[in-house]
Amino acid sequence: MPSDAVRLGEQLDPASTVLLTVECQRGVVGPESALPELADTARRSGALANIARLVAAAHEAGVQVMHAVAERRPDGRGASRNARLFRAAEKLPVQQLAGSTAVHIADPVPVGEEDLVVRRLHGLSPVAGTEVDALLRNLGCRTLVVTGVSANVAIPNTVFDAVNLGYTAVVPADAIAGVPADYTPAMIRHTLALVATVTTTEGVLTSWRRPRRAR
Repeated sequence: MPSDAVRLGEQLDPASTVLLTVECQRGVVGPESALPELADTARRSGALANIARLVAAAHEAGVQVMHAVAERRPDGRGASRNARLFRAAEKLPVQQLAGSTAVHIADPVPVGEEDLVVRRLHGLSPVAGTEVDALLRNLGCRTLVVTGVSANVAIPNTVFDAVNLGYTAVVPADAIAGVPADYTPAMIRHTLALVATVTTTEGVLTSWRRPRRAR
């Protein structure tokens, strides 16, 4: 029976893996975040730094990187308003307006020329109701590595949607963040571990360092 490391290595074949960053944008995890507690947690926990490491390693290993950004039009057309979260977001001092610096990918996460940036104007998930699924299939993706924020809503939503669509979800536990900080490990242990392969940033990096065929 293959070891966990071997199984993870098979799942993370660069030719069929996509690394997804979720809402790693300046208006969410940057210094002028609309959600300062979440931004602080993402930085203090090391999650944002680990995401940056994963993206850089993906670029080197030939793994496709995709950045999922949540934004809204200045006039709010098409935005969701059917949940408390959406209505609260409309009142925040920093808005994720299309074309603004708030929706740029936050430092220190690098963005490569071949990275795909997918923007959504509605909903809770970067997968459901967006072009992400079609892009993943066109890329030959079988495994989706999910990183970013928040562990409260968008990350579990992304993992569930990916699994329901037939992808293998891999979650580096130290590359996601939510609030309060102690909620994230509990959510991983009791929810994500049931449907995804939970690993660490180092586990993913080690797998991608192994010699493989070119993408």
